[in-house]
Amino acid sequence: MMLRVLFLLMLCVGLPPAASAGDLPIPDHGPVLRIQGSNTIGAALGPALVEGLLSEQGLRKIHRETPDTANELRIVAETVQGRRVVVEVAAHGSSTGFTALKAASADLAASSRPIKDNELASLQSLGDLKSPSAEQVIAIDGLAIILHPDNPLNQLDTAQLARIFSGEVKTWEDLGGRGGPIHLYARDDQSGTYDTFKELVLSGRGKTLSSAAKRFESSEQLSDAVSADPQGIGFIGLPYVRRAKAVAIVDGQSQAMLPLNSLIATEDYPLSRRLFFYLPPNEKNPWAQALVAFAQSTKGQAIVAANGFIAQTVQAMAVAPNALMPEGYQALSRHAQRLSVNFRFEEGSATLDNKARQDLWRVLDYIKQHDKTNDQVTLVGFGDAKSDPARADLLSKLRAMAVRRELVKSGVVFREIRGFGAEMPVAANSADEGRIKNRRVEVWVY
Repeated sequence: MMLRVLFLLMLCVGLPPAASAGDLPIPDHGPVLRIQGSNTIGAALGPALVEGLLSEQGLRKIHRETPDTANELRIVAETVQGRRVVVEVAAHGSSTGFTALKAASADLAASSRPIKDNELASLQSLGDLKSPSAEQVIAIDGLAIILHPDNPLNQLDTAQLARIFSGEVKTWEDLGGRGGPIHLYARDDQSGTYDTFKELVLSGRGKTLSSAAKRFESSEQLSDAVSADPQGIGFIGLPYVRRAKAVAIVDGQSQAMLPLNSLIATEDYPLSRRLFFYLPPNEKNPWAQALVAFAQSTKGQAIVAANGFIAQTVQAMAVAPNALMPEGYQALSRHAQRLSVNFRFEEGSATLDNKARQDLWRVLDYIKQHDKTNDQVTLVGFGDAKSDPARADLLSKLRAMAVRRELVKSGVVFREIRGFGAEMPVAANSADEGRIKNRRVEVWVY
């Protein structure tokens, strides 16, 4: 069943199924694939996915070679005939991946944030990099806010974070803690991690990062520096918390959320983010296409999980009811389980976004494998606040209906379609990014 659904997925997003062992061509000279971009992806996840693909291709003696340049490596293998196969990975930050695509020095861009409008425009000659076949979400990550393990603070809100990292809040005592002056640690300007933090925390509040922040190209070095500094605070991708302490985050009226796997999988956690491969439609390197397809496969998503990120594999989760939930939602949580995916939409549109299109097949596969196709699935829609609550309720139900329309085509009969309007926000409604996150559809199974 899973292989059949993956084949349908590749057709849906315009990709070929992953090539079988030995099918991919090997040029006489040079690397078969060049990947540039995000350090979050390129430090470990990207190379691990490449090694998985090389193994699936039946290649031998797979190993890594490290040149003199920091954050660059080669993954090398051999064919049965002894031919050398090389994949090059350079992980200097998300923006460098798009620059490399433009310069034709990379076949695939790795990015830990969505492509920017100016990058999209500058790469028009390569095709539409926002199309479903080009923009591929390969994993979900959460930005953890990390402190020294002995720091007594357990919770911060995004408004506080903006004031801390802009330098307006200068001491731990100002936050009700202890320790004197706050020491800031941040990723470098080329980093998608920094871009994401800037977008989610700083820019919407008119803040910029303090010049006093110590900057790092390496995620591991940043995390280790914070865990060695009792006055330190930093932000980092989830796999790099290491010995530091992660705190719970509040955004607007959301509940406080730790960077837990379940909350990041659904992208409810305020500082969750998507990790991408961008595959230029007009530059069809078969190795790049095969790596993207492999990353979306069951084996690829297992590698995602093994590297500390959140796989997009759909699972059922029990949700404990609490008094902050609407009564109808509490009732649902007592009798059903929530799937580990949220459907979200393109900005200003009722059209499912590129990740949601992929998730349709994953959810459908789960429903069919667990024999839930007949009256055992409920869709629950949410939205951002409107001046008229009745309008918010209606729009939230219409979003759930949009998901229903797609799954009904494959024979799913639903128990109920519900809309809870602007209740239970997961992000602040004061910015476009928050409103987009709040416009979501959950899937519940009985």
